[in-house]
Amino acid sequence: MEHANENADAAAPSTGHAASDPGAVQEFWDGLYSDREQRWSGEPNGALVAEVQNLAAGRVLDVGCGEGADAFWLAEQGWHVTALDVSRVALDRAAAQAAARGITVNWLHTGLVEAALPPASFDLVSAQYPALLRTEANVAEHALLAAVAPGGVLLIVHHPAPTKEEAEGHGFNADDYVSPAQVATLLDERWQVEVDETRPRHVATGSGAHHTHDVILRARRLR
Repeated sequence: MEHANENADAAAPSTGHAASDPGAVQEFWDGLYSDREQRWSGEPNGALVAEVQNLAAGRVLDVGCGEGADAFWLAEQGWHVTALDVSRVALDRAAAQAAARGITVNWLHTGLVEAALPPASFDLVSAQYPALLRTEANVAEHALLAAVAPGGVLLIVHHPAPTKEEAEGHGFNADDYVSPAQVATLLDERWQVEVDETRPRHVATGSGAHHTHDVILRARRLR
């Protein structure tokens, strides 16, 4: 499962059978979006803009696109966007807004692992604050890597790891989810790490965000 939360501090349930049940995951995210008319700010993630603005536009996969703010921005920069999400509510909102703005995006109602995407088919794979469930076989991590075309870029942006108390307060276990560091451990000689850092994050007033730093991994596939 995954979900890129623009300015979000939310995570799907991470314990028990429901965590691996696609129906339960969709139900969770649909409920989160149905709770209010607009969940996130509507602005693209700042780290995405900073890391992508100098890249040549090509084919991009937006993993966990939410209400579509990143997908809209990417399309407006000339990217051919495929955006996926497990929430039908979020995708319907995104598609309606895209139509109103005259923006073309290929919307996919699916999780990353279940998407069966053509391998090595994207010049950019963007995962902004994803809620990708960890497995012993690193299935989600390998799905991210496999989607990147030779010469393409993988960009993962995440919250810093919470303390045990913070995680428990939000009702989840951070160890259940894929982090940039875990993806980095799978990069071999076919990859060049271009950015691997934690940097301050500007938080707009009223955005709904609480974290003030971003963990950023940007890696280029050499072959």
